[in-house]
Parts: sequence; C-alpha cells; structure tokens
Amino acid sequence: MPTRILIIDDEQSFVRSLMFALEETDIEAFCAYSGEDGLAMIAREQPDIVLLDLRLPGIGGMEVLETLSRDYPGLPVVMISAHGDTRAAVQAAKAGAADYLTKPFALDELLHLINNTTERIRLRSELDYHRDRAASASGLVGNSDTMSHLWQTIQRVAASSAGRILLQGESGTGKAVVARAIHSSSPRTTEAFVEINCAALPEQLIEAELFGAEKGAYTGAHQTRIGLVALADGGTLFLDEVGELPLVLQAKLLHFLEDGSYRPVGSNRPRTANVRVIAATNRPLETEVREGRFREDLFFRLNVIELLIPPLRERGSDIGLMLEQFAETQAREERSQPIHYASETLEHLRHYAWPGNVRELKNLVERLTILYPGQLIEPSHLPVEMQKEDLHPDYIGERMKRTERQIVLEALAETGGHKGKAAEFLGLSRHAFKRRLQRLGLDQENLT
Repeated sequence: MPTRILIIDDEQSFVRSLMFALEETDIEAFCAYSGEDGLAMIAREQPDIVLLDLRLPGIGGMEVLETLSRDYPGLPVVMISAHGDTRAAVQAAKAGAADYLTKPFALDELLHLINNTTERIRLRSELDYHRDRAASASGLVGNSDTMSHLWQTIQRVAASSAGRILLQGESGTGKAVVARAIHSSSPRTTEAFVEINCAALPEQLIEAELFGAEKGAYTGAHQTRIGLVALADGGTLFLDEVGELPLVLQAKLLHFLEDGSYRPVGSNRPRTANVRVIAATNRPLETEVREGRFREDLFFRLNVIELLIPPLRERGSDIGLMLEQFAETQAREERSQPIHYASETLEHLRHYAWPGNVRELKNLVERLTILYPGQLIEPSHLPVEMQKEDLHPDYIGERMKRTERQIVLEALAETGGHKGKAAEFLGLSRHAFKRRLQRLGLDQENLT
C-alpha cells in the first residue's frame, strides 16, 4: 500500500513541482494551499504523513501543528521552512513535529525522511500490536475501572525514570506480564528484558546466575559465566518471586541496587550495569520483614514504585471478555472452532472465586476447548469443583467491597476530600488508607 502524504503549502509552483516529482515514486500525494483547506482534508484523505509549511496565510503553520497534535496525536507532521527559519522549525519540532526540512531540498532528502518516518510508524504499530497481544494472552484485558487504572499506571511508570519497581499480587495474576508491559512501554524497550525466577534455582547457583562467575570459581564452573545483570545492562531485569531470595543474596542484591556495581563470583574486579529492576512477589513483604525473612533496607530499596496487581475475583466484569478472547486464542492453537458460553455459565464464572486467578481461567478455557470444540458451554460442562460453588466467596466479597467503598467515600466527603483527615476519621494510618484507596480503585494521589 503506498504511503499517503498531504502537502500543505501556499507556494503553488513549489507544490506542483513536488507533486510531479513524487509521481515517479510509490507515494500518493495530495495538496492544500492553506491551513484551513489542509485541516479540512485530513479527515477526508486520512494521510500517513503531513508536510506542513511553517509560514501560511490565515492559519499559520504552528497553529495547524497545534491542532493536529491535539486532534490527531498519532499523525506525523514534517515541517517545511524557508532558508533562515531553521530556529522556528526546531521550535516546531519541540512542539510535536516529527521532523523538518529547509527549502530548497533535494527529492532524495525528502524520500529518505519519509522512509524513516514510515519505518517509525511501522515499528510503533508493531509494538502496539505485540503489547495488545501480550495483554490479551495474559488476561490483562478488560474495561473495568480496576484494569483501566492499572494500564494507566503502567504507562506512567514505564515513561518515568524510576529504576526500582515492586509488583505485589497473588499467584497467577499476571505480574510477569505487567513487568513486560512496563519494559515494552519504556525508553528501554529496544534493550534486553531479562527474567529470573528466584525460587526456581538452588541457593548456591542464584548468585552466579545473577552476577556471573569466573572459570573455576566453584565446582562445575568449567568456563566463565555471564550473569543476567550484565545481559540486562541498559534494559530491564525482572526478579520474579524475589521474596524467595536467601538473606545472603539479599545483601548482595542491595549492594548492587545502591550503586549499580557488583562482582562476579570468583572475581576481584567490580563491574557496573545500568538496569531497571522490577521485582515481583506473592508474599506480603511487610510481614516477611517483620518476621526477619526479608531485609527491611532491601524492601525499601525495591519499593520505590509499588503496583498491586488485582486478583481475578475483583474483576468480575472483565471475565466475559477474557473468556471470549482466550477461547479465540485457544481455538487457533487447536485449529478448531472457538467455544461459546451460555449466559448461565458466564454468570456462574463471574461469581466464581478463581483461587488460581488468570492462570486458572486460561487452563479452564484450554480444557473446555479440547473437550467441547465449537460447542456452547453449559454449567454442566464445567469441572465438578466449580459446579459445587453455591454462594461464592467472591460474590460476598464484592458486596463487602461496595460497602467499604461507600464508607471511604463518606469519610472523604466528611473531611472535604482531605485524605489525611479521612484516614484519621476512620482510625487508619495514612499508609493503610492510601493502600485501601488503591485497592478500591479510588484516588491514587499522595496524601495531603
């Protein structure tokens, strides 16, 4: 499909010569001789790129750029400036233009810029596709307030410079996928994403796996091992089940987090690495700290940004969408027709407690797709343990959560929206109140 370009420039001889030159390429060009006409053509022609002259009669180029940045934020705009307007063109680039060209320019220069811009569009589209696919495959989909807030938080955290992020949530909620989403949405996305499960390796091998080891440093070290920290340099290191780290390793991890330096096992020479560390655990680390199983200083070092991943039982309104998407994905893998769900089945599953969270839901869809391909799933098709649920704990929990939410809202109303006073009104610490606001999907700003 040819690249579609809209040229907005009042110099008609220049536009005609440019349109003539582009006829020999695979570019489909349109033109407008004023900002007003250009803006009117955007919706009709749906161009891939806009070439916009800086100086236009009527609505100026900068004003057109501001309108396009507001109304069409994903549309690349290349500014065209006359010789001597370079400073203004640079200001336009800072205001949102993708690039700029100075008249006169060679056709090859324009084609090179268009190709680069088109490639950036393709890469961004591909990244969005894989990000959406990862979200769909993981269960981090849905239109509930809880999921909308989680995705907004992921985007903010990813774009920030925060180098330490702690993900807490029950097993099977999708913490690894959240970590990948943060990496994919961050400036580090072109660098490595390296994952280690701290519970999956013997204690004596975790240090070498993380920091590397010199040849002969321990029995079986027949060659130099490159550690995961070195592999993640410039990118993201994901420490899954960080609560399982032995105390000795916790001290060495703390040292690395403090200044980015480490020593491979058996080496006297310090190394450095610049990594974003995302840690995840299904253990309540505050309790682990109190009971002496996790270092308090390491907890505070990891917990610069904390994200609480909600359990599936708190996302009942998302379950129908997740079941449909998992059914389509599983049908493609099995090369069969997707299953569908009777309304009674959907209602039953929305009120099921889901102790295994998203992992349990995916396993259920896989099982039903294999046993009943293309069929309508009735409650009788569900596993026996799901059919036995009468009054589900999560249904009771939902009612309790609605009551709790109302109490919190009333406390905020009583104190004029002052969260610190509302916490005192309810007899809670500020930290406990802040976490309750987050769990209930209410205001996440710092306590005033």
